[in-house]
Amino acid sequence: MLLHFIICVTMVVEGATTNNIAKPGCPTQCRNITVPYPFGIGTDCSLDESYSTICNTSYEPPKLFPTSGDLEVYNISDSEVRLATLVSYVCYNQSGFVDGVISGIDLRKHKVYTFSVKNKFTVIGCDDYALINGTDKDDFTSGCFGLCRKKPNVPYGQCSGIGCCQISIPKGLTYYDATLNTLRNHSDVLSFNECGYGFLVEEGSFKFSGATDLSADYTDFVKRIESTIPIVLDWVIAPNGTCADGNECKGNSTCYNVEGGGYRCKCENGYEGNPYLDHGCQDIDECNNQGTNPCHGVCINTLGGYNCTCLPGFYGDAYIKKGCEPIDTKDSNWSSPKYMIVMVSSMFTILAGIAGMCFGIRKRKLIRLREKFFEQNGGLLLKQKIKSQQSNEAMTLFSIEQLRKATNNYAQEKIIGKGAYGVVYKGVLLDKRVVAIKKSKLVDATQAEQFINEVMILTRVIHRNVVKLLGCCLEEEVPVLVYEFISNNTLFNHIHHRLGGMDWLSWENRLRVASEAASALAYLHSEISLPIIHRDVKSTNILLDENYTAKISDFGASRLVPLDHEQVTTLIQGTLGYLDPEYFNSSQLTEKSDVYSFGVVLAELITGKKPIGADRTNEEKNLATYFVNSVTGNRLFEIVEPRILREGTLEQLQEVGDLLKRCLSLVGRDRPTMKEVAVELDGLRKFTTHPWVQRETYSETKSSVLESVQSDLYEIPLIYGTNEWESYSGITDMVLKENNTR
Repeated sequence: MLLHFIICVTMVVEGATTNNIAKPGCPTQCRNITVPYPFGIGTDCSLDESYSTICNTSYEPPKLFPTSGDLEVYNISDSEVRLATLVSYVCYNQSGFVDGVISGIDLRKHKVYTFSVKNKFTVIGCDDYALINGTDKDDFTSGCFGLCRKKPNVPYGQCSGIGCCQISIPKGLTYYDATLNTLRNHSDVLSFNECGYGFLVEEGSFKFSGATDLSADYTDFVKRIESTIPIVLDWVIAPNGTCADGNECKGNSTCYNVEGGGYRCKCENGYEGNPYLDHGCQDIDECNNQGTNPCHGVCINTLGGYNCTCLPGFYGDAYIKKGCEPIDTKDSNWSSPKYMIVMVSSMFTILAGIAGMCFGIRKRKLIRLREKFFEQNGGLLLKQKIKSQQSNEAMTLFSIEQLRKATNNYAQEKIIGKGAYGVVYKGVLLDKRVVAIKKSKLVDATQAEQFINEVMILTRVIHRNVVKLLGCCLEEEVPVLVYEFISNNTLFNHIHHRLGGMDWLSWENRLRVASEAASALAYLHSEISLPIIHRDVKSTNILLDENYTAKISDFGASRLVPLDHEQVTTLIQGTLGYLDPEYFNSSQLTEKSDVYSFGVVLAELITGKKPIGADRTNEEKNLATYFVNSVTGNRLFEIVEPRILREGTLEQLQEVGDLLKRCLSLVGRDRPTMKEVAVELDGLRKFTTHPWVQRETYSETKSSVLESVQSDLYEIPLIYGTNEWESYSGITDMVLKENNTR
């Protein structure tokens, strides 16, 4: 019988025998929460005040808090901190608004923290939409709707938009606040839902309890969320530095830079402990842990690793069970070295054969999977349609390999845009054409035929102001669309002076871009065989090419309109601030919905303001309503961007203002068609009177107007945070009057 012995020979390493956690002389735990350095409990126990905490023993059991804040800390890891969240809410009764609180968290004082992308902004309610406003390197605003009409229709455990919705936040966010708004003061749902809520939580930590959450007492609901569900913060050392700048990483550790700024330390392989403390990373004795580090022979611990050899008289691989076999000394032809060579050669041959088989099986599986996706995404139907046209010039079917090679396997640095319907990459095809490649999000497989029909229509859309669809790839799980590449960023970037935008977009250029975009939308509405409603017209979906010519893009939400229909019933899609209120209330999509959204873009062009302004008063928060009220009150020139007042004529601006007011009418039939809008804008571009002539006539008027709008040159924050960790809340009535249509 062969006996297996395990002999462990351990090398003794000088130094401490236990792993350090906290700074010497400092406590390591509060209750059951471990606080590792660079964090610390109490004075002089952390790297600096950004990482300082206190263990408040007045609670039973004790609770851990940041030294400069009031949000309970639940956990600290080597890259994250989990702490309590805050809830914004509004409540109503038959008389209207009852109570409400805006909540937010500001991390900007201690710059080592950012909100993790593991968090989701969550909205609960049946008559509510909420905005999350924040700051990273740029200002950030997003939001979602919680809508429902009947209690039985609310699903349990799903945030699908019915009673509960969730959206992602960008990486690097350092501040946020959540503002709640209602559509009808909950008047239609008061019997089971009096309140709406908005809060940031770690993804997966909140389970929506359906109607139970909607009808819960708001104080109980808020207490449950704020006391049990965490948000996640990422932390780094020296947010503006790199590994080359610091010396925080001690012996047997390495430094690594973090995307977005800063760096962290980690113990080298074979070591464990705290890399921020002297002697913090200590050698792991692998021989003492046979489960993780198997050795079926002689185990010898080394610094950062271990060696494992067969017992004397045996040969083979001691790292695997039954890997060692006895040496047969009776047969002189089979000496130990020869036997070893034969065994190793045989092993490599077997492994190579297995690897080849696995590779072949995997390749066949991938081919079958591609064929499945191609058929699922309507590829066979598309081939038939291309063949029936006797030409493939209108549509190119790209392979997975072509697009992956064009984008360096969809590398992060190739991303040029993200939206509600997918991610867009910049790619270079083999023929050196530069293209924009859009990976869509999941689509309904039952709608494959409709998708293919719409793709075929879009490939035949030929207009100088519409981004050209070149082809698609249907071999992925979701379709990938290939468009011509437009080089000079979005209109939004140019209006609002974002990265990649011009320092100043002149009034002449703004009017030209508006006219070109209107011409493109008019073409989609009335000049092709099947009219197309874009459904998501906004300044980020108007691109500018190398000649700064406008190009309408992103048809992810578009719908074809049958010739015998004037409207289409759809699920509501669009962007807050641009969304047609009539479409929102009725779900009836018409061409006039695009007219309203285009009116908001015109308002951006003439005022320089964003559609939704978190830093503006409630009266001014929604640009569309604010603009219409200003024109109605004969205050147009007070909200026009000052430099545009100097470049344009007052008649020109007044006519644009009147056109804009008609586009933003709450009643669709009162709005002009896109063709009428395009004609009027083209006429205004040809308006020949020079602005200097007008200045002589209107110099006094214009001077007084310019004085009255000087405050528009500077943005004033709506809310001021006190420090990084502190929360704030205030009672407010957050109903946007413009959304309460009557």
